[in-house]
Amino acid sequence: MADPRTAEIDVARVCELANLSLAPDELETFQQQMATIVAYVRKIAELDVDGIEPTIHGQAVQNVFREDRVEPGLDRARVLANAPDRIGPEVRVPRIVE
Repeated sequence: MADPRTAEIDVARVCELANLSLAPDELETFQQQMATIVAYVRKIAELDVDGIEPTIHGQAVQNVFREDRVEPGLDRARVLANAPDRIGPEVRVPRIVE
């Protein structure tokens, strides 16, 4: 089994798995770009990070919560007046799931 740290990424195979089709010149371009990205990642992997605590953010982050309160919604008549299509008291939207 090949060492994943030294393995090349086969863009043509990735496209096949993702059901994408690329022209031969696009495959060559993306293959070169992927090789450049992988080279940068390998360079970063060479850094000595011993003694450095892992972080999620570069700065301290905290959640800012607001009070959860009920507020009035939109007026139904005004909303329906602006709807391009409607069914009775509801807005009709295009079907997105087949």
